[in-house]
Amino acid sequence: MDIRRLLRTFGTLLGTAGLLISGCSSGSSTTSASRSAPAAPTELLPYYSQHLTWRDCGVSGFQCATMKAPLDYAKPDAGDIKLAVSRKKATGPGKRIGSLLVNPGGPGGSAIGYLQSYAAAGYPAPVRARYDMVAVDPRGVARSEPVECLTGPQMDAYTQVDQTPDDTAEVTQLSDSFHKFANGCEQRSGKILPHVATVEAARDMDILRSLLGDEKLTYVGASYGTFLGATYAELFPARTGRLVLDGAMDPSLSSIEMNRDQTAGFETAFQSFAADCVKKSDCPLGTTSTTDAAAHLEQLFADLDAKSIPTGETRKLGESLATMGVVAAMYDESSWPQLREAIAGAQRGNGSGLLALADSYYERQPNGTYANLMAANAAVNCLDSPPAFTGPNAVKQALPSFEKASPVFGKPLAWASLNCADWPVGATGAPHRIKAKGASPIVVVGTTRDPATPYKWAQSLAGQLSSGRLLTYEGDGHTAYGRGSDCIDSAINRYLLDGTPPAADKRCS
Repeated sequence: MDIRRLLRTFGTLLGTAGLLISGCSSGSSTTSASRSAPAAPTELLPYYSQHLTWRDCGVSGFQCATMKAPLDYAKPDAGDIKLAVSRKKATGPGKRIGSLLVNPGGPGGSAIGYLQSYAAAGYPAPVRARYDMVAVDPRGVARSEPVECLTGPQMDAYTQVDQTPDDTAEVTQLSDSFHKFANGCEQRSGKILPHVATVEAARDMDILRSLLGDEKLTYVGASYGTFLGATYAELFPARTGRLVLDGAMDPSLSSIEMNRDQTAGFETAFQSFAADCVKKSDCPLGTTSTTDAAAHLEQLFADLDAKSIPTGETRKLGESLATMGVVAAMYDESSWPQLREAIAGAQRGNGSGLLALADSYYERQPNGTYANLMAANAAVNCLDSPPAFTGPNAVKQALPSFEKASPVFGKPLAWASLNCADWPVGATGAPHRIKAKGASPIVVVGTTRDPATPYKWAQSLAGQLSSGRLLTYEGDGHTAYGRGSDCIDSAINRYLLDGTPPAADKRCS
């Protein structure tokens, strides 16, 4: 139900659902920090001088290790946090360049899940040949001491709360659900909750860079991973190597600006879907116009708000889950046929298709458990920036602007932005421009009709960064690298392999 700044790649959204990442078993090689790496602060030397003991993960071709970082960088002697790391070594041919760290976004997406299910096989072969592909689950995420908030049944209830409240009782119910979620996080994960900010995750990446023996970080971050990468460049410009930030966030925006922009992004994506849909004879939203298609979808949501429908299991499909099912399909145009079928099923009284899409979005497993995506997502976002809204009255005042941004999604996405209002830990970050003066060229990739990270965010970030280089994909979907554009892939491959960034303002279609 909570989609505030849930910025992630669709490949992760579907690719890691149900993925079992095995723990490390008996070990083999050991890696320590390169002697030529930049010197670490004295108080952090125990972390920069540790050794990574690589072991077989139990997943073919992958090795796993555990690294330590300070739980609190302000008090590095106060205790450790253990972070899970995985890699697949360079396959050859060609001379190994170094390590390529990847992050799929979220916040809360498992980087190890992304590496093992997609990146290590899905990234272009020339890149995989010459880089060790590496991932670390950020602190609080997946296998790195995950933030936990609710049980599976509690999450089921949470995702079904009405996000378009029509009266005071429904507003209270929605506010209470956010409060119970935040309270659950404090009760289950109170120790780690103040220490999962993006700044801390970026500092963890610098420790890992050193332990891998790399003088500079080479990194591909998607979606929220672009904010993580830009934050790294801001903290460590001299250690910033070849960075690709795909589906970029704009760090200068406030939470309310970001949420409203993202709402507009989903409207743009829906308009593209609707324009494609109405041309097809099987379109469940009519075959006349995008305006008519939007009206049909809004009517379906209204019907489900009034009465939920069966799904073939104990849970029924109401408006909230249906909305998330549609939102999930906006991330990738290849999912549009599945969405058409799911909407048609719901119109006939069968909610199983939209429920399956919503479950993939929330990373709900078939056994009723959830990955910790939603918990980590809230924990990171609520630390990184002050809340968009402090209470229901603030949401009500902002509703017109959200509904203007998206007549279809504006109301539920505005109310979803209330999730940090009762957060037990105050924000430690704030919106600001990131310049990263002194960093090597940083390639910022934007897709013109990206639903989750609007194109103007990429334009803004590339303009903020002192060495930013904007690469544009004219198309649909969330992120661009490895999604079928030879133009995009060739430009990024060249940059990663020989250090030559794309020409200024290069565009691909």
